[in-house]
Amino acid sequence: MDEFGLQEPHSLASFQEYNPDTIPDLFASESDHMPSHNSLSCSKDSDFYFAFRLKAISLFLQAQYSCNLDPFIPYLAINYLDRFLSKRDIPEGKPWVSRLLEVSCLSLAAKMKNTPFSATDFQRGEGFIFDAQTIHKMELLILDTLDWRMRSITPFSFLPFFLSFLDLNDQTLAKALKSRASDVIFNAHNEIKIVEFKPSIIAASAALSACQELLPLQFPSFKASISSFQYVNKESLFKCLTLVQEMMVNEGYESMFDTLSCTTRTAMSVVDRQLTKSDQRQNTHTSSTIIAEKRDSKRRRLNGTLCSENRFRLSHHFQKC
Repeated sequence: MDEFGLQEPHSLASFQEYNPDTIPDLFASESDHMPSHNSLSCSKDSDFYFAFRLKAISLFLQAQYSCNLDPFIPYLAINYLDRFLSKRDIPEGKPWVSRLLEVSCLSLAAKMKNTPFSATDFQRGEGFIFDAQTIHKMELLILDTLDWRMRSITPFSFLPFFLSFLDLNDQTLAKALKSRASDVIFNAHNEIKIVEFKPSIIAASAALSACQELLPLQFPSFKASISSFQYVNKESLFKCLTLVQEMMVNEGYESMFDTLSCTTRTAMSVVDRQLTKSDQRQNTHTSSTIIAEKRDSKRRRLNGTLCSENRFRLSHHFQKC
């Protein structure tokens, strides 16, 4: 794979199937891939952290639509960023350090997805330009801080498992439900409060939200099945579900990642729109077929002009000690 010898994370490609034998291990290990709880409350209350995280999300999404990246890459980069910031402080008066951290998290996420990404090209016009060696050093610091746990356990690791509780025979409907739940997970990462919940809880909440929207008649039994599962904390689940549902009402039902792929608006403007609270509620009574067709028509990617064929790779000399 890449020069660090890292393994690919649980990604969107794993939606079709899951191995029941791995589920207990995932639940047992998921806390190791979350931000540190010791500093979580302090981070959430920090204006600097909130502003920095929002700016980082903007940069990651800009990279997605301008460089035609898999939406899982910016999602993974945010995971790295949150975990890093929960363990290390960064100076507030040195914006170049913040930008270096952002670029390095994005670069590592691209490597984990085995996706060519030129951080040097992407930085053009961004104010700070870091050479490959500087980025390599920051990547190594991130790896060390995260204990080399880059094969992140995310909500996508659990989503196929929770969706299997429905046992749907209609593949079109199953695809629409999975797509909607994925959108919810992607959008939820923009809410800073979501970082306090385990990946499994976020996945379960996303699955329930999608079911309530597309299969309201099955929602009560689906909710009962998930909440009674032995590895699910019912109180945490309902708290997260409430947060997700409020987010869906306030931000609307449009996927941020679809929006970025289909418009020419900047990533910052989209993030601003997503974070602005709206009093309008949107009613959706569209059939699953129409929903699937709508999303298929929106899955267009902009061919970014910021990414060239000239890409760098990490040296084979960088190895874990």
